[in-house]
Amino acid sequence: MSMPRETGAAADEAVHRARAVVQSLYLADLASQSLGIEIIDVAPGRVQIAMTVRPDMVNGHGMCHGGVIFAFADSAFAFACNSYGDPMVAAGASIEFLAPAPRGERLTATATEVARGARHGIYDVAVTNAASDVRAHFRGRCSRLRAPAQSA
Repeated sequence: MSMPRETGAAADEAVHRARAVVQSLYLADLASQSLGIEIIDVAPGRVQIAMTVRPDMVNGHGMCHGGVIFAFADSAFAFACNSYGDPMVAAGASIEFLAPAPRGERLTATATEVARGARHGIYDVAVTNAASDVRAHFRGRCSRLRAPAQSA
């Protein structure tokens, strides 16, 4: 079940809070930074990021390595599912590669909340190029991060 959407001043505060949470996560996320990811837009449960396929990201066919595209989509997923400020981690994910992304192509990943409850969530991520052609579709499932059990 998705969380109800807020309106007016509450919605503005929710967006401000989501942006602050995502920015804080990004600053600690060296993997996303190393990919050259830029945060484009943030709202509760929705994040859009972008990156350009660099020469060190291509496979033997001269196309962006699938693992790099997965990591890119996974970053969008992570930012979206954590945008409420509740610590969430991936519990599973899958990706469908629909078209290759050549070196130099600018990619955008848009993560959108499909369902979210108190302990779990599902998010879809569309990876597209500048012409809005879909390069990959990613679905991630997250779970609330639990504090480690205390020893007796």
